[in-house]
This record gives sequence, structure tokens and C-alpha cells, in this order.
Amino acid sequence: MHIFDTSIKEVKIIEPLIFNDDRGFFYESFNCDQFNKLLNLNINFVQDNHSLSKKGTLRGIHYQINKSVQAKLVRVLKGAIFDCAIDLRSNSPSFKNWVGVELSATNKKQLWIPHGFGHAFLALEDNTEVLYKTDNYYSKKDERTVLWNDQELNIDWPEINQKLLLSEKDLSGSSLKNAQIF
Repeated sequence: MHIFDTSIKEVKIIEPLIFNDDRGFFYESFNCDQFNKLLNLNINFVQDNHSLSKKGTLRGIHYQINKSVQAKLVRVLKGAIFDCAIDLRSNSPSFKNWVGVELSATNKKQLWIPHGFGHAFLALEDNTEVLYKTDNYYSKKDERTVLWNDQELNIDWPEINQKLLLSEKDLSGSSLKNAQIF
């Protein structure tokens, strides 16, 4: 496994070591000991979430507060996404900054999103399947949503030449200035 820095020091891109041959490929998508050692963490993932999205589906910006805050390790099983981690820690030097990375079944990259960050992604292909691990359980009462197109964040979403597909929750998210953040 290789770890790469991003423009926000706590957010990391993880690339597994892939073994290809004429039968296909093999790789460890997650190894707890190696992950924690390389990132100098002590993470215990407790939940896996799996989503299927049509091209143009935008999910987020989601996060949880209070004792339900979550860190996430995101990867794509099929298709491709533009994955985005947004720093929502008000006392952070990178507050309101974001990291965007293309994750795909082809490149097998993963994105580590620590506590204090919002998460959003845009499906770039039909039938895109995303799997992400969390270190805390989902809590509806502690879930929050910031608008995906908040002007203060100014996320540079890729052009996909079609109308975005958003849930009611994502359409009615809060502006950053009115959001309950960290």
C-alpha cells in the first residue's frame, strides 16, 4: 500500500499494491495493521456502506456531528466518481478547503477522509458502485448536509454534460454559514 499526500495534510490518497497476471488481478483492499501503521492512527472501522449511482448522481456534502462524527475510507468497486473531502473544522488552517480526487474501479485509488470533514461525490459513469468504511455508526439525528454548490466552498465539480441527480436531503442542505460544523 502506498500513501500519497493531498493539498490538505490530513486527507490521504491510498493506492494498493496490485498483482496482475493473465487471470486478472489481486490486491488487499484493506489491511488494518498496515493502514494504521502507515497513517500513524488507531482506527477501528465498524460499518461498511455500499451505494449504487447513476451517472450524474451527486451525493453530499454529508457529515455527522457530536459523538457520531465519522472518518471514512472510500473506494469504487465499479465505475468512477469525483470524490470530495471538505474541511469543516472552523479552527483549521485549511477550513473551507477541499480535496477532489477521481476514484475508479480502474485506478483502485482510495480516499482517507478524517474526522471533521464533509464528504461528497459525483458519479461519472452509470452503475457506479462506491464502498466506504466508517469508524462510527450512522446516526440520523447527528447527520448534517451542506449544499453541494455552496459559494463559500466553490468546489470545482467536473462537467458531465447532463442534469445532476440529487436527493431531497441534498437539495435542501444548509449553507456553510448556517451549518453546524466542527
